[in-house]
Amino acid sequence: MNRRSFVLPVAVLLLTAACATPPKPPPPPPGDVIVLLPDDQGKTGAIVVSSAGVERRLDRPGQTVTVEAGSPPGLPTVMSGDEMQAIAGPALAALPKPPARFILYFEHDSADLTKDSQALLQKVEGTIRDRAPVDISVVGHTDTVGKKEYNYALSLKRARAVASILRRKGVDPSVLDITSHGKDNPLIPTGDQVPEPRNRRVEITVR
Repeated sequence: MNRRSFVLPVAVLLLTAACATPPKPPPPPPGDVIVLLPDDQGKTGAIVVSSAGVERRLDRPGQTVTVEAGSPPGLPTVMSGDEMQAIAGPALAALPKPPARFILYFEHDSADLTKDSQALLQKVEGTIRDRAPVDISVVGHTDTVGKKEYNYALSLKRARAVASILRRKGVDPSVLDITSHGKDNPLIPTGDQVPEPRNRRVEITVR
């Protein structure tokens, strides 16, 4: 469940409303304002706001309630996009971006990337440049063909090959976390000794 909500003290709301450019939100009522904000894909989960024995469920983007100490929460309303941006925009801008994830695939029994994955590397590099990440996870995998020990070594070789490419592109080695799962964590579950190309991969997570 993806959900984000903000409890905004009145003083902060007043300051934000005074500095925002038109259209301005209406003056906030006394108490705390709780707003259910969408995630980076425009989706929300749901939250329940409870006070003085009364519960209010928020499950729509921009839905909001006001809560005063010792009093039941008010009836939910829905903020417009402009109101959400005026009130929560600075806080949203300060949030870290969600991790970016990429999967690079490899030729059979090899540490050589497929042609499509070689092309995807440019997007990986661009994301790293844009984000200046503090952690990049590089995890190698294989399909289930072969012995466990051999596949562990092969998947580690794949992860190291990708990390080497990233280092040559200027990525700080100190932010690279290189690990190997061998055939123990397939993307596509199969039986043993099954040649599945989608399991011959390196997964990159940029944080």
